[in-house]
Amino acid sequence: MAKKRITDLAYFGGMKLFENPLHVGAPNLPDRQRLMQQIDSLLTSRRLTNRGPMVRELEQRIAEFTGVKHCIAMCNGTIALEIAIRALGMQGEVIIPSMTFIATAHALQWQEITPVFADIHPQSATLDARKIERLITPRTTGIIGVHLWGRSSDTHGLQAIADKHGLKLLFDAAHAFGVSHEGKMIGGFGDAEVLSFHATKFFNTFEGGAVLTNNDELAEKIRLMQNFGFSGRDNVIYIGTNGKMSEISAAMGLASLESLPRFVEHNRNNYHTYLDRLQNIQGIDVFEYNEKEKNNYQYIVLKIDESKTVLNRDELADLLSAERILARRYFYPGCHRMEPYRSYFPNAGLLLPETERLLDCVLTLPTGTSVSKAEITTICELLHFIVSNGREIKQKIRAWDYPENFTAVTSGGMLSKGEH
Repeated sequence: MAKKRITDLAYFGGMKLFENPLHVGAPNLPDRQRLMQQIDSLLTSRRLTNRGPMVRELEQRIAEFTGVKHCIAMCNGTIALEIAIRALGMQGEVIIPSMTFIATAHALQWQEITPVFADIHPQSATLDARKIERLITPRTTGIIGVHLWGRSSDTHGLQAIADKHGLKLLFDAAHAFGVSHEGKMIGGFGDAEVLSFHATKFFNTFEGGAVLTNNDELAEKIRLMQNFGFSGRDNVIYIGTNGKMSEISAAMGLASLESLPRFVEHNRNNYHTYLDRLQNIQGIDVFEYNEKEKNNYQYIVLKIDESKTVLNRDELADLLSAERILARRYFYPGCHRMEPYRSYFPNAGLLLPETERLLDCVLTLPTGTSVSKAEITTICELLHFIVSNGREIKQKIRAWDYPENFTAVTSGGMLSKGEH
């Protein structure tokens, strides 16, 4: 139902546009029959874990897909990060962006390694290689670049700095499975790259992750570390933990690999629908994908210019949420503004001007196979209505939230304090 008056907005008590919530990252599901066949097979075999045949097949197929020598499947992406960090011998300080999911920082701090936050490039929203060298100290042992929203980091710039200063280079590629950079698939850059197969990701294994590397020695060490250090049947030769992927997760992964082209095509169509429907809305810009590369089109990210929309990003998010459009502010407020980092580094924001600017204006919209073209059209029509009436809506929000201080004039007349 189209919104014709401001009072039609659910935020002000109108009917909600959607009966069921639209999420950012609702799971993409493979062919159900194919998945059940895989599950039936593993139940028949009674092989549920300990790097069974399905895990081994999934590792081989992902390695082939990404063009990387080694894929080590893990129980989740965070454990994969922690093991890769430890296997690379990172310690002391490691430089990362603050514009990332908190797991990137926690994977370091959990191991008593200090994350040092560097600023991002305003166009790519990934680590700005030009801002890194001034943060390198005698305690710095590595850099973790993050491929954000399915867009690659400056792999060459970061590698050049790592080589110059003798640092390890790891990439958090949680958003970038199925993505290429300069024609090369993400997975083979740096010393290693870490994938996430969490349920909210474009490709999921219910829960899971992987480390990709072309380094034979590193791959062997990671395999030991993910299985308590076992080498063979009763022989532990290295310290380790339990990072293994289960067979049922691998079954989901194998079925999902077969559906990967469908996932990509649906996401691509959603992206182009958004791009087309949002292009004439003032103050709303879509972060575009480079279509010369392979993309997963996993995230629809907007940059909100409050000087043109009148409403700020948070107000837009609240108005959408009221309609059951659960847009997200990825990755607000930034790792450096979260604990324990905001206590450890209270002035970190002074070195992160581009990060701070972007954190306060980006908004991610629902997409994926659970979101239809018709639903996207409805979302875009709503955004057009909201921005077109931004000044009046802003006034009404203030009156609605602070009735003792404001009186709002709306298209329906005066809003009295008693109507709040």
